[in-house]
Amino acid sequence: MILEGVVTSVDPSGRINVAPMGPIVEPDMQRLILRPFRTSRTYQNLKQHPQGVFHVTDDVLLLACGAIGRVEPLPDLFPASVVQGQVLAGACRWYEFVVESLDDASERTRIEARVVHTGRLRDFFGFNRAKHAVLEAAILATRLHLIPRDEVLREFERLQIPVEKTAGPDERQAFELLREYVEANAPRGT
Repeated sequence: MILEGVVTSVDPSGRINVAPMGPIVEPDMQRLILRPFRTSRTYQNLKQHPQGVFHVTDDVLLLACGAIGRVEPLPDLFPASVVQGQVLAGACRWYEFVVESLDDASERTRIEARVVHTGRLRDFFGFNRAKHAVLEAAILATRLHLIPRDEVLREFERLQIPVEKTAGPDERQAFELLREYVEANAPRGT
């Protein structure tokens, strides 16, 4: 199963990268299979520093900002317990991991990781329809190089309905950021 969340990774100079990612997981959460594109900072960081932290969160504004590379300023963080990395202070749960294998022979890298420490900060608030819509919109925003612009914009029109009906301020802001990003960055004529 794919579990959507956020990965923090560290580059060689110590800078933190915050990126949404949906690793393949089993219910026991002992292993993660991450599949970042080779062009992503997460891939570059994990290749050079094979440790990171996967977070389960209900913060769709953070997911949206991470999807479009606009996580500034960084959210509150604290040092991980076992790996050299950072934990999102607003996450529900976190899973510190070490990379055991990395296969970058194709565009989507396959990174197999073992969870070495877990922690819990708070209960998962849950998702309403707007949170789900923002999550889907964030995934679409990261696929502009794969999905035709008109198709992405049609999906955004469909996703707008649950946002209008059920969103709070963070979901509305997240959806609008994603819409603006797609309109400004989707290649025309595709």
